[in-house]
Amino acid sequence: MGIFEKYLSVWVFLAIVIGQLLGLVFPQHFQQIAVLEYQNINLVIAILIWAMILPMMLQIDFTSIKSLSKKPQGLFLTLSLNWLIKPFTMFFIATFFMSYIFSSYISEEVAQSYIAGMILLGVAPCTAMVFVWSHLMKGDANYTLVQVSVNDLIMLFAFAPIAGFLLQVSDIVVPYETLFTSIFLFIVMPLIASILIRQYFIKNLGQIIQKLKPLSVISLLLTILILFGLQSDNIVNNFFHMVLIAIPLILQTYLIFYLGYFISKKIKLTKNIAGPACLIGTSNFFELAVAVAITLFGINSPAALATIVGVLVEVPVMLHLVNIINKKYKPTLK
Repeated sequence: MGIFEKYLSVWVFLAIVIGQLLGLVFPQHFQQIAVLEYQNINLVIAILIWAMILPMMLQIDFTSIKSLSKKPQGLFLTLSLNWLIKPFTMFFIATFFMSYIFSSYISEEVAQSYIAGMILLGVAPCTAMVFVWSHLMKGDANYTLVQVSVNDLIMLFAFAPIAGFLLQVSDIVVPYETLFTSIFLFIVMPLIASILIRQYFIKNLGQIIQKLKPLSVISLLLTILILFGLQSDNIVNNFFHMVLIAIPLILQTYLIFYLGYFISKKIKLTKNIAGPACLIGTSNFFELAVAVAITLFGINSPAALATIVGVLVEVPVMLHLVNIINKKYKPTLK
């Protein structure tokens, strides 16, 4: 593991601090980045996410995907966590804390908006970042790709009705073009690029992968820096509320992870399958959640702020969960 991966939590913290400071000192530059959008997806962030996952996809031997039907338990676990459990536990935990525990500190209107943002996080399963988490815990790259692809396909049809039901807004407008564009940018494009690179540069593939590995972590850090730079004013003006939002998000993350971890042990999944299955079910497609929250409620809305807190919470917590899997889950489990 290289220096970037070994001290990733340190680099993430520095990226957050630097992004926050730069956003306060040079807000006009971040606004110039913010307007570079298509279908409510920021193109700069899209490129960085693309660069994040390409090195991971290059390591995938696509000819082995056909054998995944022999071990479907991990896929079933991921789908169950993402679509039958996670959105609903997020709704109940967010409502319990925002409407009851923290009711003395947050108005009812703001609390409902925070709940909406957290629900959008809960209904958007991880797409891009899970390749990073899977790589860090030596997960099966082929299996991770299939899990993400199936989740994205289901998300096209399940995101709107589940979000609409939980938000209790029958006429909620979900930007399907944003969903389709996100999947094309974050999955299809790097997938095609990796196939072409493997086909035409097969002799030097090992060297190419080795050289591109740092690109994933650097892109992650730049993504975090830009997101926090864009929301620097919101973060400063609502810091106490951010702490309150983080509490139920952290509890939800650990709840889903340990539920997946427990089930993985019970059904005796190997580490390279159980790890990605638990992490996909735990983490969020925060880029999509941020885009939808901004589209539905506005860039300065409490709902958008809640999704930004999701970014802040997810990275350090997911690094801790990766560490738990690497230390406690036996690779040879049969």
